Amino acid sequence: MSQPTDTPGSAAELLVRCLENEGVTVVFGIPGEENIYLTQALERSGIRYVLTRHEQAASFMAEMYGRVTGSAGVVSATLGPGAINLQLGVADAMTNSTPLVAISAQVGRDRNYKESHQFVDLVSMFRPITKWSGTVPSPEAIPEVIRKAFKTAETERPGAVYLAVPEDVDDAAADAALAPLPRNVVRPEAPSSDQVGRAAELIRQARQPIILAGHGASRGHASEALTRFAESLGIPVATTFHGKGVFADDHPNSLGTIGFMTRDYANFGFEKADVIISVGYELQEFDPVRVNPDADKQIIHVHRFPAEVDAHYSVDVGIIADIGASLTALLAELGDHDCPPAEPTPSSTLLGEELESGRHDDRFPLTPQRVVADTRTALGREDIALVDTGAVKMWMARLYPTYAPNTCLVSNGLSTMGFALPGALAVSLARPETKVLAVVGDGAWLMHSQEIETAVREGIPLTVLIWEDNGYGLIEWKMQMEMGEHSNTAFSNPDVVGYAESFGAKGYQITSADELLPTLRAALDDDGVSIINCPVDYRENLQLIQRLGQLDAAL
Repeated sequence: MSQPTDTPGSAAELLVRCLENEGVTVVFGIPGEENIYLTQALERSGIRYVLTRHEQAASFMAEMYGRVTGSAGVVSATLGPGAINLQLGVADAMTNSTPLVAISAQVGRDRNYKESHQFVDLVSMFRPITKWSGTVPSPEAIPEVIRKAFKTAETERPGAVYLAVPEDVDDAAADAALAPLPRNVVRPEAPSSDQVGRAAELIRQARQPIILAGHGASRGHASEALTRFAESLGIPVATTFHGKGVFADDHPNSLGTIGFMTRDYANFGFEKADVIISVGYELQEFDPVRVNPDADKQIIHVHRFPAEVDAHYSVDVGIIADIGASLTALLAELGDHDCPPAEPTPSSTLLGEELESGRHDDRFPLTPQRVVADTRTALGREDIALVDTGAVKMWMARLYPTYAPNTCLVSNGLSTMGFALPGALAVSLARPETKVLAVVGDGAWLMHSQEIETAVREGIPLTVLIWEDNGYGLIEWKMQMEMGEHSNTAFSNPDVVGYAESFGAKGYQITSADELLPTLRAALDDDGVSIINCPVDYRENLQLIQRLGQLDAAL
């Protein structure tokens, strides 16, 4: 028999208390008829419910909240179509190693075994894209199920969890004696002295070691340990797109970022290397054949979990433990060892020259280099840019200098379009002390532009910079590279200023190169919602490929 949600014996109220026990302060989503008791219990709790305009956008918000906090972001939806709309953000979180808990309604237990209205087997649908997909079978199971969900989502390797709550559980009574279970966090083991010793011996014998730092190093808060390790031994460091900022791009040992779709400046450092010290790198970040094409380099894998099997990532020594502690132990084992001086590479110098040249380029539409340079100038070292998928990601990920972990956020596991605008709302809530910028192509921004209304209604600061080229620029780039022609990539855009203003936001149209930087600064200083439309000249795409090819031939 149903009970009101404000009574201690309500299953919905018990579930919310379990969420509060896990440290949840915000839930993103859209309610439905089948989870109204949970929705009301959230309203009467200390948890903020952010009502969104699409469940997929809500899932991206939860993902990005989990990305910057390290604690599972939570998204809620109704059954059937509402739950299915969550799947892209859930899969994105899973492939990006981000903790997320998705909770949706489900039909009652009295009809989930047969064909019935709005019933699909959601648990089975979510299973391939989560670490765990399950049903809350009864009110009595809520404390255990919620604790398991968060422990599973947050433990390395973090990822997504899905829970279905049957309608008759949502409105059921629960024993008043039931209570949340204590949180227990899985702690990493200390590094094995034997493995540390083996890794140290490989480094002593190396002629040209190099460090590849990935997303796991950022999640593991290993930035300081990595910097000490690289400085002490004089080893150059390249980061993945996901690892950007874990090693500052203005450090003398920095090679920049690797992961661009063709051979880029940072690749040169790997071609002469004989030992790769892989720190928190995960294979879904980019294919290891890009740095070890002949599968002849020795690899030291430093992470919280063993490496995936790959012919081009054959691990010679694995140190499976806390990443920072492993680097500290390895540095101590090496003592006063000095690595051979690293051979100079053109990476950091050429990246700096390219960015500086762009800074003074007054052409209109703006070159990508100019947009990146002005974006970097407008944001502080600790401010956060969320960079959507497309040509904009290629330019920002390779060229945008990053100085701290989780300050340049991309989707590189699934490379999903449309996450940055809604994700920026969540990051603004999680990091209110920083300026947050969503950097999107015009192909991605309309996918979730309806969330401008969410930001205005909820009073969440949001600044969006649109790179406008009236087409799917990355697809055109790829077609031109491989086929010399392109098709089916062009579209038109609405009046962005009028569109923004129709939501009660501010809209800006860039009409000359010198307008972008002051406009960015004004928008980022505003605590409201601002949408900036900036025309970009993507003829630079193929010119970049030509320059890289000429450099390749000269070296």
